[in-house]
Amino acid sequence: MTVPSILRFVLLILSVLVCNPVLAGTDPVPVSSDSAIQPHFEVWQDPAGHADLDQVMTLADDQWQAVPNGSDTFGITRSAYWLRFAVHNQTRETMNLVAELGYSQLDDVIFHEVSSAGPGRVVRTGDTRPFYPREIDHPNMLFRFTLAPEQTKTLYVRVQTEGSLVLPLDIWHEHDFFGSASGEQKLHFFYYGCLFVIILINLAVFLTLRETLYLYYAMAITGYLLFFASIKGFSFQLLYPQFPGLHARVLLSSMPILALFSILFCREFLRVKSHSPRLDLALRLMIGFEVCNLVAALVLDYNTAIQLSSFSALFFFLLLLVAGPVSWAAGVRSGIFFTVAWTPLTLGVLATAGRALGFLPETFLTEYAMQIGSCLEAIILTFALADRLYHERQERFEAQADSLLKEKVRNRTQQRLTEAMTHDPVTGLPNRNRFERMTNRVLSQNPDGEYIVGIARITRMDEIHRTLGLARSERLLKSLAQQMTELAKEMPMVHCRDDEQGRSECVFQLSGDCLGLLIDVRAVDDKFEGMNKAIKLLSEPLPIDHLAIELHPKFGAAYYPQHGDSAALLIRNAHVGMENASQGVLATGVYSHELDIYSESRLTLMSDLKEALIQEQTSLHYQPKLCLKTGRVVGVEALIRWHHPERGWVFPSDFIPLAEETGVITQLTRWAVERGTADLATLTGDYPDLELSINISARDLSAKGLVEWIQAALQRHNLRPEQLTLELTETAAMEDPETGLKALVALADTGLRISVDDFGTGYSSLSYLKQLPASEIKLDRALIIDILDSESSRVIVETAVNMVHGLGYQVIAEGVEDEEAAQLLRDMNCDRLQGYWLSKPMPLNDVRRWMAQHNSAAIGFAELEADEA
Repeated sequence: MTVPSILRFVLLILSVLVCNPVLAGTDPVPVSSDSAIQPHFEVWQDPAGHADLDQVMTLADDQWQAVPNGSDTFGITRSAYWLRFAVHNQTRETMNLVAELGYSQLDDVIFHEVSSAGPGRVVRTGDTRPFYPREIDHPNMLFRFTLAPEQTKTLYVRVQTEGSLVLPLDIWHEHDFFGSASGEQKLHFFYYGCLFVIILINLAVFLTLRETLYLYYAMAITGYLLFFASIKGFSFQLLYPQFPGLHARVLLSSMPILALFSILFCREFLRVKSHSPRLDLALRLMIGFEVCNLVAALVLDYNTAIQLSSFSALFFFLLLLVAGPVSWAAGVRSGIFFTVAWTPLTLGVLATAGRALGFLPETFLTEYAMQIGSCLEAIILTFALADRLYHERQERFEAQADSLLKEKVRNRTQQRLTEAMTHDPVTGLPNRNRFERMTNRVLSQNPDGEYIVGIARITRMDEIHRTLGLARSERLLKSLAQQMTELAKEMPMVHCRDDEQGRSECVFQLSGDCLGLLIDVRAVDDKFEGMNKAIKLLSEPLPIDHLAIELHPKFGAAYYPQHGDSAALLIRNAHVGMENASQGVLATGVYSHELDIYSESRLTLMSDLKEALIQEQTSLHYQPKLCLKTGRVVGVEALIRWHHPERGWVFPSDFIPLAEETGVITQLTRWAVERGTADLATLTGDYPDLELSINISARDLSAKGLVEWIQAALQRHNLRPEQLTLELTETAAMEDPETGLKALVALADTGLRISVDDFGTGYSSLSYLKQLPASEIKLDRALIIDILDSESSRVIVETAVNMVHGLGYQVIAEGVEDEEAAQLLRDMNCDRLQGYWLSKPMPLNDVRRWMAQHNSAAIGFAELEADEA
C-alpha cells in the first residue's frame, strides 16, 4: 500500500469514527418490524458533477439541505445531486431493507453504503446503463441492504440525469416492497391491457368500415400505451433491456406520436372543418408542429427534446380542451363527449408536466394523474365512438329506407309508364316496338336461321267500332287477342319469350287492328297444318253479347332472309304481301318483290319530291293548337302536303318515310322551315305571340349547319327563336341518342323550343327523355282516341300528364275529336290540345280567316267558365 493510500484510509476512518457529519448530524430513519418506514433525507447539489464519496462525506452539515418528507423535485437540470440518509434498526432482529428512488427516468444513479466500519457496497444503476444486471428486476432505482440489530447505516446516493430530476425516496421492508410492487404491477398491466383491448377494437372497426377516424383513435391510444410504458420503465425492462439509448428515444417519440394522432382524431371526430375554419387551421398548424417535434425527438439531445415535448404537450392539450366546447357550441353532438373526456386528461397532463418541470411536488396524484385522466378519456371516448357508430348506422338505415321507398315509387311509376309505352292499353299485348326488338335479337343471335314474320289484320275493325261502339269493340279485340295467344302457345314453331314480369309474349299488337308473330321455320314438323288450323279458327265468327261477329281477317307473311334482314323490313313486306293476298276467307299473302308496287316507285317518288320542292308543288297546311287554360289559340303546327302532277295528292305517310331513308328529308325540312317562318311572319302582325311547330327528323339532327340555317330563316323574317318549336318523335330521338342530344342542346341554347312528338308509341328510355332540352311533350292520338270509353286509357293518360309535369315539361294532346275528350283533358291539367274537334289542317289563308273568327273567345269552354263563375 502506498503512502497516499494509507493517508486517505486513515482520514476516512477518522472521519467515520470521530467527526463523521452524517452520523453526528443526521437524524437516522428508525426502522421497526411492525410499522411503516417514514423516510427523510438530505440533499447536496454538485453543479460540476465531479465530487466523489470522499469529498461528499467531508461536507459540513450546513451544506446539506433537509428534505423531511422524503421526496423532492428539481426540474430539468444538468447538476449532480447527492442524497444522504441514515437508517437505524431499533429491533433485536436483522432487517432486510430496500431503498427505492421511485422514478424510472434517472440516467445515472450510484448507491454507496457506509457503516461504522467504513464504506461498504456500491451499486450503479440508471436508464443510461443496460437494465441487467440489477439487484431487483424492477424499473425503479433500487438498493437492497441489511441492518443488524441496533445497527445504523448511512446511504449516499449520487443522481444525475438529463431530464427532469425527481427524487421520491422510499425505504421498505423487503417483503413489503415485493408485495407492493406486485400489486402495483398488476394495476399497471390491467391498465395497459384495457388500452390494448381498445386499440384492437378500433382497429377491427377501421378494417371493417374503412373509416380513418377509428385508425386515428387506435394510434392515439397506442401513443398513450407507449408513453406510459416508457415513462414507467416497463418497455425498457421487457422489450429492449440492453439498449438504453433506444429507451430514451422511444420515450421522446411517444409524446409527439400521441399528440399527432390525437389531433387527427379530434379534427375528424368533431368535424371541425365543417363548422370552424379557424379552429381547423389551428389544428392543422399543430399537426405540422407535432411532425417536426417527432423529428426533433429523434435527432436532438435529450434535454432539449424533453423540454420541447413538455411545452408542446401544454399547448396541444389546451387546444384540444378548447376544441370540444367550440364544437359543442356549433351543435356537434360529439363535442359534448369530447369536452367531458378531454378535461380530466388535460388536468392529468398538466399535473404530470408540472411535476416533470419541478412546479408541482412528487405525490401520488401528480405521479398517476395522467394515467387516471387517460383511462377516463379512453372509456368516455370509446362510448362516444359507439354512440357515433350507432347514430351513423341509424342515419344510414333511415337514408337507405327512404331511398328504397323512393326507388320503389319510381320503379312503380316507370313500370306503369313502360307498360303504357310497350303494351297496347286495350288488349295488353306487347306492341310493335317490342316485336321489332325481339325479332331483331333472334335474327342477330341466329343469322343462319329461317323465320317467318306473320301478320293478321282485322279488316272490318272500323265498321265494328262504328256499329258496336268502343266498349264492346275493345272486348271483342281482347277476346281475339286471347284466342290468338292461346293458339300460338300450342304451336312450338311460334317464338315466345317471357317479359320482365314473367308474362309470355307470343302475339304482338302491331297496330290497332293488326297482330303479328314470329315463326321458326325449322321448328315446323307438320307442313304448317297446325298453323292452317289456327288461321281457320281465327277466321270463324267471334261471339260477343249473343252476336257472331265476322272479322274478315287477312294474313300476310315475309320470309327471313329472302324478304328482309330486319324486323321493320319484314313487317313492311308482310303488309305488302297481305295487300296482294287473294280475296276470301283464309286468304294469306306472302311477300313477292314483283308485286311490290311501293318498291318500284320508290326512286322515282324521291326524284319527283326533289323536283316538287323546286317547282313549289308542295305546300304547308296549319292545324291550330289550343291553350286549355285560356281557351285561346296559341300556335299552329305546319303539316306538309304534296300534290303530284300525275298521282294527285300523295299522303305524307307514303313519301316522308322514303325521304328519311334516302336523306331527302333534310332538304324537305329546310323548305318547311323557310316556308313556315315566312307564313308565320305574315300572321304575327295580328298575332305577335303566335307559335309555329315544325316536324324534324332524326337525320336532320346530324345534318351540318342545322342551327345556322334555322337562325338565318328566323332573322330574315324578324321572328323570335321562342316562336319556333321543333317537333321530334321519341323514336327518332332514340336512334342516335348521343348525337341527337348534342344537336338538340345546341338548338335549345339558341332559344328554340323542343317538343317530343308521338309520346307513348315508342319504347324510349325515360332517363334519356329527361335529359332532352324539351319544353313540351305531345301525347300520341292512340292514347287519346278512346279516353272517354276506356278507364285504362284515362289512367294511362293521367299518369303520363303527371309524369311529364313532374319532369318540368308542358303536355299537349293531339288527335282530340270531341268536346267531352277536351273537357276531360282539361280536368287532367293537360296544357294544350289539337285535333279535328278544334280544326282540321288548313292552308294559310283559311287559317287566317279561322283565327279571326274563333280566337276572340275561349273555344268550347265558354259555358263551363260561366258555370264556374
